[in-house]
Amino acid sequence: MITVGVEEEYVLLDPVTHLPVARAEEVRAAAGHVSWVDAGEVQNELLQAQVEVATPICTDLEEVGGHLLRLRHALGTAAEENGCRIATTATAPLRDAVPVPVTQKPRYVKMREEARRLVDEQLINGMHVHVAVPDREMGVAALNRLRVWLPTLLAMSVNSPLWDGRDTGFASWRTIVFSRWPVSGPPPHFRTLADYEQRADALMEAGLIADRGQLYWHARLSERYPTIEVRCLDVQLEATGAVLLTGIVRALVSTAIAEEKAGAAPVECAQELLQAAIWHAARHGLDGTLMDPQGRKRSAGDVLCLLMQHVSPALEEAGDLREVSALLHRLLQQGTPSDRQRRALADGGMAGLTDLITGQGAGSAD
Repeated sequence: MITVGVEEEYVLLDPVTHLPVARAEEVRAAAGHVSWVDAGEVQNELLQAQVEVATPICTDLEEVGGHLLRLRHALGTAAEENGCRIATTATAPLRDAVPVPVTQKPRYVKMREEARRLVDEQLINGMHVHVAVPDREMGVAALNRLRVWLPTLLAMSVNSPLWDGRDTGFASWRTIVFSRWPVSGPPPHFRTLADYEQRADALMEAGLIADRGQLYWHARLSERYPTIEVRCLDVQLEATGAVLLTGIVRALVSTAIAEEKAGAAPVECAQELLQAAIWHAARHGLDGTLMDPQGRKRSAGDVLCLLMQHVSPALEEAGDLREVSALLHRLLQQGTPSDRQRRALADGGMAGLTDLITGQGAGSAD
């Protein structure tokens, strides 16, 4: 069984003003004192109004969901104890005129010195899925094969329609904000592992990025673990949404490895077409059309059918097909998290929206 791990980022909000609050250190410390939270599972993020969790290595989706619920519950309780709430939204819906302070780590302080306005506006939260690969050479081969599915994954995950209290018109405004870093968006096609390493080294040697952590491609090789890290996803309102996306990402990597071993030719897509498809997915989510792996615009439903046809054998082999199919059906019935945020804002204003994006943080699976 191919193992997986998931990282989620959350923003801390004041329950009355709905603004981000810089209490990450207090919340992280309080969560760390809970007996069922291990060292390293709750971490600081770039800004002091953000926290991140990381699951242990998991072999099945039930483990993923259980760990995320456990960590969300611990953080939700810790946040309440410190007068705030964790919000499972990929953008903070409101911002104060005074920027949130940066976390006092040398790397983060340097980033703010070099890109002040951009760092100030990083009140965005993603979900990262790590999938184990046999080696980095196979990891590059898998990147080349799954890159054409990144717009579809993004469209399924969209959870950030609001910015500064207004609807941006985008389903994933987080994607737009994050695209302003020097190295971002879908990864290019790499000829070999050596090509990947040479390109990464060239960016560092030119002084364009400080370290490989700033290779903000939507999918990349992890420098810490023997994994591929898929990073295009908005953090999810619910743990079940994260489970759905984790199952599909793992199946995409498993399918890519099987195809590479069988010598099947990968589907190629021009970088500019893939970049535009990411923008289109961020704009519309699942509302309308998506680009299929061959670069043709089709209905979102048709592209999701193609995706499921592509990964169903891997899902079946992992024992995930029934759960993933049920969760996908639920997503299509309820709409994306972005759709749900818009409905909550229309029905209940900012208070109703805040109830939606913080109501899941205390451990609910729904």
